[in-house]
Amino acid sequence: MARVPRQKRAKATVNAIIEAGFIAMAEHGPAATTTRQIADIAGVGVGSLYEYFDNKEQIFQVMAERFVADTIGLIQPLIPALVRKPIKEAVRDLLQHFRNFLQQDDERYLKCARHAMTLGFEEHMEPLQKALSELVTQYLMHHPETLRIRNIPTMSYILINGGIFSVVRHLCDPAPPISFDELVDGLATMVGHYTEQEMVLTQ
Repeated sequence: MARVPRQKRAKATVNAIIEAGFIAMAEHGPAATTTRQIADIAGVGVGSLYEYFDNKEQIFQVMAERFVADTIGLIQPLIPALVRKPIKEAVRDLLQHFRNFLQQDDERYLKCARHAMTLGFEEHMEPLQKALSELVTQYLMHHPETLRIRNIPTMSYILINGGIFSVVRHLCDPAPPISFDELVDGLATMVGHYTEQEMVLTQ
């Protein structure tokens, strides 16, 4: 387990190591990334790195935690505005923000998302799932007519996770067959049509 820094200087060192981990991962991939590469990028000695992390895998774990935390930090401020919009517009806005988030800092998070399984992101997804569930819940509360939709938890899980996977897959493709705007429009239309059809069927 990574050692938790207590002092301000130690926290700054750990933060530099984690940031360097993202840079090294984006450039070399998980297999080729080494602790020396990370230390060099962070501007610290390898010995200093090992004061806080036993190996690169521990660094990857903290990177995964930070990725999830930053994703939640993206979503939560958007919720008040998203829940007041029509469903298609809300989906479009959320996905556009997610794309911008993945592409910031020279696409650091996007490049690392390609190695999500190696980084162990799936072990840290519960807080993100809660944030997305909160978004869905608040949307339903602001649009009470949508509470008639059947199997809301199941369909929310499928549509949210399917949408995120599609966005990451598209952005990782060097020559995608469709544009990103077409992808977003397709996902928004899919969610919108499903919602509209459910509303008709449950009248």
